[in-house]
Amino acid sequence: MEQQRAGKLYICGTPIGNLEDITLRCLNILRQVDLIAAEDTRHTRILLNHYQIKKPVTSYYEFNKEQKKSYILRCLQSGQEVALVSDAGMPTICDPGYEIINLALENNLQVIPIPGPSALLAALAISGFPISSFIFEGFIPKKKTEKEKFFLNLKKEKRTIVFYDSPQRVMDTLMIIKKVVGERRVVISRELTKKFEEITRGYLSEVIATLSSKDIKGELTLVLEGLREIKNESIGFDSDNKGKNEVIETIKNYLKKGYSNKDIVSLISKEYYIPKNWVYKKILEIRKKK
Repeated sequence: MEQQRAGKLYICGTPIGNLEDITLRCLNILRQVDLIAAEDTRHTRILLNHYQIKKPVTSYYEFNKEQKKSYILRCLQSGQEVALVSDAGMPTICDPGYEIINLALENNLQVIPIPGPSALLAALAISGFPISSFIFEGFIPKKKTEKEKFFLNLKKEKRTIVFYDSPQRVMDTLMIIKKVVGERRVVISRELTKKFEEITRGYLSEVIATLSSKDIKGELTLVLEGLREIKNESIGFDSDNKGKNEVIETIKNYLKKGYSNKDIVSLISKEYYIPKNWVYKKILEIRKKK
């Protein structure tokens, strides 16, 4: 009697926005499998219809995972091939995909990765921050007290930090980061790969000022610069202290040496960890007094 073949579970990376961001291998897998397990079946059918793929689709998400895990496992054990997809990017990042993977592994079933797009990696790649080592913190807590504690624990983190947030809460998040962590550079990627993709970057104060007048919509990925050595930690963007006098004297010295405004802004902002627009304003004030 012929032995029944074992099923395979494919972990498929799908587009995070632009439907053309999908690999040929992923399309081939979606066409060959017996079942597609999707975070949101309506969302996944948009992709499948675009590529004229007609396959059975079942939902698998946080609130039905217990019920659906056993169903998907039975399909795999009966020899079927199943593709696991999320709404966007690689499954298992901030979704319960890892649970069905563990269940498959516990039952000696093959799990095969089909790599694809990731908002996390795309945002990191364009941040300009060092990413040979970084940490991903998922979604930021919603409540203010939990959010403050969350960032307090990250205050001394030297690695680049990436996380997700909602457009409704991002302004509150940025102000809490500035209050708890202090002035840092941040890059906010909105609607990556989509028609209205927008990248906002700068020091927290600058980004807060930029976004305060905007109606923010869409999915957001935030990349926060890790803690780095600061020449004088007493100098703060909003503070009125002796450290500012040192900055002003340094600007004057650069001006005497003939440095351009652009070069001074770049040097001072890196040396003292101060937003570029603050430095530029001081340069103009000093030049005007001459």
